[in-house]
Amino acid sequence: MDWQAWHDEYDDPGSRLARRLRVVQQRIRLALYACPPGPLRLVSLCAGQGRDLLEVLDGHPRRDDVLARLVELDPGNTAKAEEKAGAAGLVQVEVITADASLTDHYQGMVPADIVLACGVFGNIAGEDVERTIATFAQLCRAGGTVVWTRHRRPPDLVPQICRWFEERGFHLEWLSEPDAGYGVGAHRFTGTPQPLVTGERMFTFVGYDLLGNG
Repeated sequence: MDWQAWHDEYDDPGSRLARRLRVVQQRIRLALYACPPGPLRLVSLCAGQGRDLLEVLDGHPRRDDVLARLVELDPGNTAKAEEKAGAAGLVQVEVITADASLTDHYQGMVPADIVLACGVFGNIAGEDVERTIATFAQLCRAGGTVVWTRHRRPPDLVPQICRWFEERGFHLEWLSEPDAGYGVGAHRFTGTPQPLVTGERMFTFVGYDLLGNG
């Protein structure tokens, strides 16, 4: 899979990915407004080119409050993210080329006010989705928000994802309609943050094309 070319669909305003992106960006905007005053931290797993966050921060009233770390394995995509962040003057956004599944890469940035897991759950096995959600208690502060995506094609894992979040102390704030053509969710952490355990792998990124589930 060419993950740089995959992003090209975002440039078509009517495409499914572009419509999903607009929804994700709106949830990020609302999550930023909901954060308490003062500095806040944000981490993004498998951040790609960072379009979801960077296009929101550019012009958002909270932009200078946000210390962010975007973790993405593809160097071409991280280069584009760094270019976008630099062009917008977002000097407090750190982009690193690394395996986003490893907890080590979030040291010093967690517990975060906002955790982005967009483009993750549709590319990993179901048991890894559950394991990743369980690890979010180490990444998210009490009252923080996780924004995530997952397709709704069979097998539709979204209802189970919501149950996994609930079982681990996350309250559903918002979920896209089943017939939207995509799945976007936002969960608020009402539990107690857990210390970050380094050296752990949350998931193995397989890719939706190899998983065979759309």
